Amino acid sequence: MPELKTTAHNPVTAGYAANYLKRLIEVLGRMDPKEIEAAGGALHRARAEARQVFVFGNGGSAALASHVAVDLGKGCSRGREKRFRVLSLTDNVPWITALANDDSYDKVFSEQLDNYAQKRDVAIAISASGNSKNVIKALELANERGLETIGISGFAGGKLKPLVQHHIHCPADHMGYIEDAQLIVCHILMYGFMDVEGCG
Repeated sequence: MPELKTTAHNPVTAGYAANYLKRLIEVLGRMDPKEIEAAGGALHRARAEARQVFVFGNGGSAALASHVAVDLGKGCSRGREKRFRVLSLTDNVPWITALANDDSYDKVFSEQLDNYAQKRDVAIAISASGNSKNVIKALELANERGLETIGISGFAGGKLKPLVQHHIHCPADHMGYIEDAQLIVCHILMYGFMDVEGCG
């Protein structure tokens, strides 16, 4: 069995960690809380009117979409008179692979959304680059159907930014900082309902 090669030193030093945290805090400090408030308003209206909430994204954003669906569906709904009707479009793997195989990966979210979306539902698009083709196609369909749209992106916002009514910008060009900030944004949105309303 070949000997495993390792680096001479642990690359994850306390100094590296401190620098990462410092830069992440700087990114968070440049974010606009009013953008998050506007997105929270869209979710508040969706729950009050029993509208459907759809969440989607690729890769790490797909995992975050599932996380959001859990927090809205359980943490922000359990024991409450008004509950969130939420669906992550990243979670039905057989449907996603069938669409990707038989049609195009660009349509794995828009085709699902086409089955469900109704006017005034809410679509939450999560994309670090803001340029994922399948996310953009889903937003285009959402706009055609009259959904209220929320987008969370980094870099310069990408093609996503002008397609959404409520854009939350994570001002960074480093994937780690962007994805960290996106998770924090989603937790602010979810815990606003859980902490303030006491439904956690």
